[in-house]
Amino acid sequence: MKLKSTNNQEIDLSKISIICNTSRKNSEKIADVLTKFLQKSSINYTQQNINANCHNFEFDSTATFAITIGGDGTLLATARFYAEYNVPVLGINFGRLGFLAQIGQKKLKQGLEEIIKGNFLIQKRIMLQAITSISQTKLSALNDLVVKGGAISRTSRLYLSINNQEVCDYLADGIIISTPTGSTAYNLSANGPIISPVIDAITVTPICPHTLSIRPLVIQGQENIEIKTDNNADLIYITADGQDNYKLKKDEKISIVKSNKAAKLVLLNSSENNFYSVLRKKLNWGMPTLNH
Repeated sequence: MKLKSTNNQEIDLSKISIICNTSRKNSEKIADVLTKFLQKSSINYTQQNINANCHNFEFDSTATFAITIGGDGTLLATARFYAEYNVPVLGINFGRLGFLAQIGQKKLKQGLEEIIKGNFLIQKRIMLQAITSISQTKLSALNDLVVKGGAISRTSRLYLSINNQEVCDYLADGIIISTPTGSTAYNLSANGPIISPVIDAITVTPICPHTLSIRPLVIQGQENIEIKTDNNADLIYITADGQDNYKLKKDEKISIVKSNKAAKLVLLNSSENNFYSVLRKKLNWGMPTLNH
């Protein structure tokens, strides 16, 4: 069974993988509601339970569609894995903000019915790929790659180049390299710009730089980014989506490019779930009505 979206993409329901974050309160009850809905619709599925630490979790590589029950972190880990297999992912939100997970707990059945009706979109979201110069460690990210010192109350000296052109020497807590999807995550907290998720761009945002002249950069998605550590650097890490990390060596370089893989996110096709409505709701941008 296949479902066609309003933008002519398809979801193959041959085998659904349900990823349930059991560290979230009531998540297993929602999983029970979901599985009963799928059974009633005669749809094949498997369920895997995951805890708060998504590291080294073994996803089902044979799935044709994935549904996550948890916060954005659960969805990020799932979407990174299934990008390799071109499998779309739908999120049921149990987190705090939930910019990525589309369906709320209270509207679960309604949201699932809309999916079955074909009232949904599948959006491709760009991802980042990083490789370190010494160990050749590779990391991929849907939200962001963060280069940051691990020492308490110490700034780090980092050197940024773009397309082999020196751009900036940072004395800062770190640097965030963000996709448009990740622009509403750590990047937003560091006063970086919010970027529409359909734009092919990458944001470079310093974390607490020790000078007022340094500002975030928005660059084309095709640019090649390189970050170099200082030869006196110690305890500097690169972290992907706040989940996978690697401790950098002194004088190590990190090359960051747009990945040739893209995450496929399933979004409800309604005015309540478009990007700008979600921004207005999640960030409380609506002004209260004044009573006269």
